[in-house]
Amino acid sequence: MDHIVLVGASAAGLTAADTLRREGFTGTLTMVGDELQLPYDRPPLSKQVLAGDWEPHRSTLRQDTDIQRLDMTLRLGCRATGLDTADRVVTLADGDRLGYDGLIIATGLRPRRLPFGHELAGVHVLRTLDETLTLRAQLLAGPRVVVIGAGFLGSEIAATARGLGLDVTLVDVEPAPMARQVGTWVGGLVGDMHRDHCVRLRMGRHVTGVTGENGRVTAVTLDDGSRLPADVVVVAIGSVPATDWLAASGLPLGDGVLCDRTCRAAPGVYAAGDVANWPHPVAGRRVRLEQRTNATQQAITAAGNLLSGPAEAVPYAPVPFGWTDQYDAKIQTCGWCPSDATVEVVDGDPQARKFVALYKVDGRVVGALGWNSARALREYRGHLTGIDAAR
Repeated sequence: MDHIVLVGASAAGLTAADTLRREGFTGTLTMVGDELQLPYDRPPLSKQVLAGDWEPHRSTLRQDTDIQRLDMTLRLGCRATGLDTADRVVTLADGDRLGYDGLIIATGLRPRRLPFGHELAGVHVLRTLDETLTLRAQLLAGPRVVVIGAGFLGSEIAATARGLGLDVTLVDVEPAPMARQVGTWVGGLVGDMHRDHCVRLRMGRHVTGVTGENGRVTAVTLDDGSRLPADVVVVAIGSVPATDWLAASGLPLGDGVLCDRTCRAAPGVYAAGDVANWPHPVAGRRVRLEQRTNATQQAITAAGNLLSGPAEAVPYAPVPFGWTDQYDAKIQTCGWCPSDATVEVVDGDPQARKFVALYKVDGRVVGALGWNSARALREYRGHLTGIDAAR
C-alpha cells in the first residue's frame, strides 16, 4: 500500500493519520478537508469558544510541528466532490483527482436546516469554527436569542448564551430538553436547570415560521400562534451524515456510510466517526454514533483494519460514551439511554443534581448516566458489558 487518502480534516481523520504512522505506514498520506483550518475539536465550540473563555486556537488538535511530523500532504479548503471505487480515485472541487490504495472517510456531519428563514441575517447553524465566531460576534451585541432544538447542542448553546447574560428561549418539539438522548425523566431535570437559570422553555412546540424585516430576523412563530421576538436565532435541529459527495460512488449509503462490523465499506475503503454506520456486534443492530470519543476510537480501529487487511481485521464494538456541559452540570452517558427505558437512580440524589442512574430494557442494564458524578459513573460501566438488549 503506497498512498492512503483521508477525506475529512476532523478528529477522526487526524486520529487515523496518527494511527497509520504509528502502525508503520511509510507511504504517501494525504488529508482532504473543506475548511481552511487545521483539524480542531468541535465540543468546545458551543461552550468555551462561543462563551469567549477560549481563544479559537485552543480548539486546534495539533500544532503545526506535530502535523509536520506526520509527513502528510494537506489539501485544506478543498472539498471532495466524488469517489470512483473502481479506479480508486477521489475527485476534488478544484478538479484534482487523487488516486489511492486505501481510503478512510471521516467527513462527519452537516447541520439540518429549516425549510425557511436561513436567508435572513441573524439565523445561524453551528458546526464549524467560523460559524461559532460569527455567532459569538452577534451575541456580544446583547440580542434576544431563540434556540430551535433542545438536544445536546441546542441546550449547550442556550446555556452559553444565558451565561453571557442574554435573553434566551429554547424551543423543541419534544416534551423536555434532550429527551431523545436521555429520556423525558432526565430531560425534565435538564429543563428545570434551564428554568432555574431563567431560560424560557417552549417544549412540545413546532416552529412554523421565521420572520424578518429588512433582511434581518425579528421573530420565530410557533404552531400555537405565539410569536417569539428574536434578534438571533440558532437552528440546532440535528445533523445528517456528510455523504452527498458519495452519491455516485457505488458505496452503500443510508444513515451514513454503511460499513461492515470492521468499519469496511468496500475494498480498501473504511469509514470512521459521525459518518460511519456499522452493525454493532453487542447492540445487535446498526448504529451511528455522534460522539467525540467514538471519533477517536473508531478511527484507530478503521486505520488498523485498513493496514491489516480483511483477513485480520477486528470488529469495532465500543461502549458508547458521551457528555454535555451546561452551567455547572456535567452530564455523562455510557451505553444506550433509550427514551422508553426504565430509569433507576442507584447513587446520589437527583434533587442535589449529583447522581447516577441506570437505564434498563426488559430488566437488563443497557446504559448509565452520571450527573456531576464522573467517579461514581465509572464504577457502573462494568454493568454494560452485556448490553444485548440495547436498541
